[in-house]
Amino acid sequence: MRELTYNREAVLAYAEKWAFGRNPAYLDFETLGGDCTNYASQCIYAGSGVMNPTPVTGWFYYSSSNRTASWTGVEYLYRFLVNNSGVGPYAQEVDESGAEPGDIVQLGREDGSFYHSPVVVAKRDGRLYVAAHSFDAYMRPLDSYLFAKSRFLHICGVRNW
Repeated sequence: MRELTYNREAVLAYAEKWAFGRNPAYLDFETLGGDCTNYASQCIYAGSGVMNPTPVTGWFYYSSSNRTASWTGVEYLYRFLVNNSGVGPYAQEVDESGAEPGDIVQLGREDGSFYHSPVVVAKRDGRLYVAAHSFDAYMRPLDSYLFAKSRFLHICGVRNW
């Protein structure tokens, strides 16, 4: 397996281009539970260029009916990224200071469940700024959201054959 560089500049360009629009290559999940993780996955794919085609536990989107839960589900994306030892992007959970533009932050409730996956697009003066769908946003300060918990997924790299 080859180690590839995660292209953070491509992530940021994609995040800006599609923050207030929808890429027609992907189904808009806005009315089907939310589009935030679908958008986050699209951004990650823009920076990785590699999907993991493993049925059920991989991370891919070929069509609205041929995709994994990890492409669109908050918890499933987390599990894929932090446990992926195969092809595609992989991540480690870090604290807020370890998050960089191109990474993902997930927001959660007091009960420990997580519900939102914004993309980190800037880090300035100790503040993180994000882009997201399901309440579309670009350069929104992370601290303007109301949430009980957060976790930061630093994309470490990408593997391919």
